[in-house]
Amino acid sequence: MTYDDRIGDPVHAVGPQGPWDDVRSLVAGRGIAVVCATWPQWLPAVQDDPALRSLLGRDWDRFVRTPEPTVRSRFAASRMIVKYAAGAALGTTPESLELAYRPGGRPYLRGFDQLEISLTHTEEVIAVGLNRRGRIGVDVEPLGRTLHRDVEHLVCTPDERTALAGLPTDVRERELRRLWTLKEAYTKALGQGMRLGFTQFGFGPDGRGGLRTPQGSRGERGEWAFATFTVFGRWLLSVAGHDAGLDPDPDIHVDSMLDERFMAAVADWSP
Repeated sequence: MTYDDRIGDPVHAVGPQGPWDDVRSLVAGRGIAVVCATWPQWLPAVQDDPALRSLLGRDWDRFVRTPEPTVRSRFAASRMIVKYAAGAALGTTPESLELAYRPGGRPYLRGFDQLEISLTHTEEVIAVGLNRRGRIGVDVEPLGRTLHRDVEHLVCTPDERTALAGLPTDVRERELRRLWTLKEAYTKALGQGMRLGFTQFGFGPDGRGGLRTPQGSRGERGEWAFATFTVFGRWLLSVAGHDAGLDPDPDIHVDSMLDERFMAAVADWSP
């Protein structure tokens, strides 16, 4: 629906087969890759993969303790997708990656802070965001979900409410859903979730205005990229990606992230 050239189209991962080369190319070229999938497509892997326990790692205990089969399968599929996608970006196997969680539940890759990740799911859709330049947030919501008009006062800035007021009902609903998912994605990228009030920041009506203040003026200097997509015809997926001005080297392969001379010196050193 709305795009930023720094964020490519989501990659549809139909199963453990990927296509992971597309993810690797996006992370190397643009810094950001987004992967989307439906967990039923991954169900055969969840049920039949003999390496599931090693793939889930520390999440295995949570998996086996989850009593409801659908919730358990979706949980396993989401963690598998994260690890396969991150493994493709880092040039390593998914089993070698360990997911850990910050306060509030935000996942990260233990020992691989050169790649930020974000995970979201609703109903059968799962989406994962990867960013080698800075923070990343993703959010997905059903297209058919109706948001009550009173929600505008809880979600929108005065400038956004003014822009919405003159729109036909169907267009206003679509625009409100876009704003909702963008704000979810942005606050997830910040690690704030809904603790940061949605009326404290806004977005332009054309999807290309970047972050705005409540009064409608520019709220950042282009370091953020935002995009919204329709996926699988039924869901709205929004992405917020930050460029922290880190080393632009696109190579984040695990074998090239270590300084061999430094590692040799450490190996030879003794107290």
